[in-house]
Amino acid sequence: MFTGLIEEVGSISRLRQTGGGGMVITVGCEIIQGDLKTGDSVCIDGICLTVVRFSAHSIEAELSPETLKTSLFSIKTKGQRVNLERALTLNGRLGGHLVLGHVDAISQVKSIDSSEEFHRLGFSIAPEIKPYIVHKGSVALNGISLTVASVTNDEFQVAVIPHSFKNTNLADLKPGDKLHLETDIIARYVEGLLPHMDKPKLSSPIDLDFIRKHGFDH
Repeated sequence: MFTGLIEEVGSISRLRQTGGGGMVITVGCEIIQGDLKTGDSVCIDGICLTVVRFSAHSIEAELSPETLKTSLFSIKTKGQRVNLERALTLNGRLGGHLVLGHVDAISQVKSIDSSEEFHRLGFSIAPEIKPYIVHKGSVALNGISLTVASVTNDEFQVAVIPHSFKNTNLADLKPGDKLHLETDIIARYVEGLLPHMDKPKLSSPIDLDFIRKHGFDH
């Protein structure tokens, strides 16, 4: 699990196909190796991946055929910049929101409006995820925790401060580019609970007669 606060922007140095349709990605980076171990989870451009090897200046992670099918890694190229974040620790601050590193949809940049240093970016909404995009709600775009500033039928916008724009790969985007979108997991759980709200609750064997019978009425 992650927070959506990017620790470092790395650069893809190698993409190697493996047997069975998978891939190994090598990313050049410096900062996140601090307490890294083989087997740790790292969020790379919004996708939770397992580190299989690392050195002082790079990490390697494996991508399954399923991950390649549902993400943009199959079309990424050497030299592209990617957002990196280590997994959240239980004694850390949750500065963004809970990010799982699971891609819900691929979104496309519709507009980039820059006013001095501040930026307002518009993104497409796939019909199947529209119910989860709400005004002032949270989304993760390429792993970045952002707040929804406005929503229309087929587009939502986020307002980005200069720090976030400069220290993530949002600065590399142009209209038409695609990126990974993850909706807020809380909305998913609420949706899952709603069909059960009108169902009668399970009867409990504990009532006043049960309490009195077992001597707990005083």
